[in-house]
Amino acid sequence: MSSHARTNLRNGLLFCLPWLLGLTVFLIYPLCAAFYYSLCDYSVLLPPVFIGLDNYLDLAKDPLFWRSLGNTAYFATGSVSLGLLVSLSLALLLNSKVKGVGLYRTIFFLPSLMPVVAGSILWMWMYNGQSGLINTALRALGINGPAWLADPNWAKPAIVIMAVWGAGNAVVVYLAGLQDVPVSLYEAALIDGAGFFQRLFHVTLPMISPVIYFNVVLSIISGFQAFTQAFIMTGSTGAPERSTLFYVLNLYNVGFQDLRMGYASAMAWVLFVLILLVTFVATKLSQRFVTYDR
Repeated sequence: MSSHARTNLRNGLLFCLPWLLGLTVFLIYPLCAAFYYSLCDYSVLLPPVFIGLDNYLDLAKDPLFWRSLGNTAYFATGSVSLGLLVSLSLALLLNSKVKGVGLYRTIFFLPSLMPVVAGSILWMWMYNGQSGLINTALRALGINGPAWLADPNWAKPAIVIMAVWGAGNAVVVYLAGLQDVPVSLYEAALIDGAGFFQRLFHVTLPMISPVIYFNVVLSIISGFQAFTQAFIMTGSTGAPERSTLFYVLNLYNVGFQDLRMGYASAMAWVLFVLILLVTFVATKLSQRFVTYDR
């Protein structure tokens, strides 16, 4: 290498050094340490003792592990599917050229700016079975609303609805994708006599399929990591009857309340692998359903 090339290489490495240090300290080392601790009996207060795959074998026999995994799968499926439907529908409406559309876009985006803790407390009050806003409105319509967060049949759907409420970020992304669809495609479809739904399914959705794929993957990852809503609204036990004991909430209980950090590390690695597999499947499906043609 010439002296000029060596100088460029040195300068490039120096500029990359802060990022490389951050990647090593905050990502690579925690991943490796968590994997090592997952093979150990580790209580934080005492040195780790290597036990091999015992933690992973115990997971397979732990009913709370499977219960929390099922609750999380329910939440992720509900929040992703309902969130996709609601956010895409809102984006289609907000893409219309009507008077005051900027105000409407702001109104629908504002809930996503609220901190999750504050939003959880707000919805906890709204879900109050006696004096909550939702049940008060239902009583005005002659409907007796359920005890949302006290009923195991309604607790998870209630948190799913609350998660969809903050879909403003996804709406903005969909709206940007919709505005990037060439107008000439709609004009050609109109000339061919295509109706609204024909234009929607044969022009709009295929053209914004990369945006849909992006939002769905992010929603899946976020859904599997649900924690704050359940912790604030139903407590660390996942009441009622552990119906809201999500995976990360269970992991928190095991690691920070029971101080079984080795077992919690094994749970964390299982979650990492699950999210990786689901993302891989979504990526494979995207090769069939996502188009990047313009």
